[in-house]
Amino acid sequence: MHTNQVLPDAGPAVVAHAAGDLRLDTVPLAPPAANEAIIEVAYGGICGSDLHYWQHGAAGESVLQAPMVLGHEIVGTVLQAAADGSGPQAGNPVAVHPASPAPGAARYPEDRPNLSPGCTYLGSAARFPHTDGAFSRYVNLPARMLRVLPQALDLRTAALIEPASVAWHAVSRAGDIAGKTCLVIGSGPIGALVVAVLKRAGAARIVAVDVYSKPLDIALAVGAHEAVQAFDEEAIAAVEADVVIESSGSHHGLASAIKGAVRGGKVVMVGLLPSGPQPVPISLAITRELELLGSFRFNDEIDDVIDALADGSLQVDPVITHDYPLARAIDAFEVARNSAESGKVLLDFRGA
Repeated sequence: MHTNQVLPDAGPAVVAHAAGDLRLDTVPLAPPAANEAIIEVAYGGICGSDLHYWQHGAAGESVLQAPMVLGHEIVGTVLQAAADGSGPQAGNPVAVHPASPAPGAARYPEDRPNLSPGCTYLGSAARFPHTDGAFSRYVNLPARMLRVLPQALDLRTAALIEPASVAWHAVSRAGDIAGKTCLVIGSGPIGALVVAVLKRAGAARIVAVDVYSKPLDIALAVGAHEAVQAFDEEAIAAVEADVVIESSGSHHGLASAIKGAVRGGKVVMVGLLPSGPQPVPISLAITRELELLGSFRFNDEIDDVIDALADGSLQVDPVITHDYPLARAIDAFEVARNSAESGKVLLDFRGA
């Protein structure tokens, strides 16, 4: 057990400097603020946004202007509790809710803080100075971000809590799922987790779609009843799904989602498409009276996910396909970007 003390530095951290420039840097650990705890990170999942910052120097319209620590899908243990007494005590295993909602000039529903215009997120270049992420051996985090985990919940499995919360929020946007036919377009980590959430929610039939076989195998392992190749337009249209979750983040996927929905059905768009106009058959959405629903991040669903993982009703382990020690972070990112061969790739910070 570590003693309760401010550590001299954060140790190795995964830092994006520019497009194609990813490094392991030693990042100093500042003295924590009164409301911050020091977290000893155990695992971190590589997200699509992390890959975009590495490959393109940007994630959507969030452009790197300075080096930034990546990572927001992390779990670990409280090394030093917040000095103000808020949040969990030292020794508690925790997951992290990486959002900091904040108001801004634009209006938004107060009960949906994920839509707050001033919201920041760990490992995001949406604003400058950037919000550093948590791919570091030790990190200071506001106590309000921390969720205590049941001792019996394996931290490796718990590393999926953040993306599973994104999936849970997307499914909740569609309303009651019980007994319905569901179609999931794009079976990468988010799509596969959507499948797992749909299964738990009582979907009668779940059809997973992807370009590659590996993601489809994972989707079947977590609860999909059928797997369809993305190029099989006839098979997709024949599903006539009550609910479609589009998680590919491509206009081709959104077109398939619209074509695969039953008349009067719902299409939830959780895959983030590039900014700007997109060529999709929107006329079909009009004439079939489809409901197109956006889905962005999550709110308190993280607490539901933790409970469901703890009681075993949400099965997600097959989504994790690779673990790499922090020292091999570059190799891990290379594998994570190959969606034909990998699902969720984890960085193991223990012993770094």
